[in-house]
Amino acid sequence: MSIVSVKDLKKSYNKGKTQALKGVSFEVEPGEIFGLIGPDGAGKTSLFRILTTLILADSGSAKVDGHDVVKEYKTIRQHIGYMPGRFSLYQDMTVEENLSFFATVFNTTIEENYHLVEDIYKQIEPFKTRRAGKLSGGMKQKLALSCALIHAPHVLFLDEPTTGVDPVSRKEFWDMLQRLKRNFNLSIIVSTPYMDEAVQCDRIALIQAGSFLTIDTPQSIISNYTETLWAVCSNQMHKLLNDLRNINGIKTAFAFGENHHATVDTTVLTIDSLKAQLAIMGHRNIFINEVEPSIEDCFMNLQK
Repeated sequence: MSIVSVKDLKKSYNKGKTQALKGVSFEVEPGEIFGLIGPDGAGKTSLFRILTTLILADSGSAKVDGHDVVKEYKTIRQHIGYMPGRFSLYQDMTVEENLSFFATVFNTTIEENYHLVEDIYKQIEPFKTRRAGKLSGGMKQKLALSCALIHAPHVLFLDEPTTGVDPVSRKEFWDMLQRLKRNFNLSIIVSTPYMDEAVQCDRIALIQAGSFLTIDTPQSIISNYTETLWAVCSNQMHKLLNDLRNINGIKTAFAFGENHHATVDTTVLTIDSLKAQLAIMGHRNIFINEVEPSIEDCFMNLQK
């Protein structure tokens, strides 16, 4: 049986003028890391708040750990861990006091479930007497995760947990999630705007403007990409993006790191002919090569 089951959830704000969710449906299997991947404003936080029983959907249904999010919300709150996007622990309390408080709220103790958080908490234990508000971003992240785990939840909800932390802390965080899944078979639902984090998940849902573009494994989504994709750069990158979009045979073009990625109609363009057109437009130091798509390329292609 699925650990999370969602059917046609809809949610709007401002008396229906702003649609946050437009009828999303999905299932999460036990022991799975399921990722919601999409930009800010896509609907990720609204979905998380519904599933963690903080707000009500306008319509549709959802079950978490076999319990209805409306009728059995009290039971669900005992079975889940929730780490919201904004740091929400008590800033004037110490690291140890925060963890002890959250254990007490759920009628347990740090000692009883220390095995769940040991791998994470031992990294911040040297600072256990420091106030939470004085911690670095990465340390706050580890404390929040420890507090979400201390009552041994069946499902862990993490809303953009790596936003605003450095790349090293991001990698450490995902390593911790992988160990939690491997060692405790924990079901984890995580949202992120970072497309490169999709590969850390067993399955992902790409979400934009309140709708799912696709749900599948990261590799399957990449395998289903059918466009020819070129990476293009020149000595005038800003001008290059506008010029690419006006060339016959270029289907789409968008900035991608140090390059621009362009999908191409190869019956109209070759690499050499594109170079020639760009040179006429005044570009120099032109480099073009075919590349394999990333999740971000797939996302851009699906939302056309």
